[in-house]
Amino acid sequence: MSWQTYVDDHLMCEIDDMQLTAAAILGLDGSVWAQSATFPQGAGGVTIKKTNLALIIGIYDEPMTGGQCSMIVERLGDYLYDQGF
Repeated sequence: MSWQTYVDDHLMCEIDDMQLTAAAILGLDGSVWAQSATFPQGAGGVTIKKTNLALIIGIYDEPMTGGQCSMIVERLGDYLYDQGF
């Protein structure tokens, strides 16, 4: 089964007459393995930081850069991690 099949048949499936707006599977290196036709394209992005108990998520658009978003999200994530979260 291809990665695209996972997106098309498993993530973009209907459940209770509802469906995700968009979906994608990406490698840890940021490469796109598969994505729905509706997956947002553009200059913005997202940064996700995992702590022991939480996910910190930051979403940005231009003119902010990915590095700036990462700095903000990771700073809080590192603090929460150090506090045991």
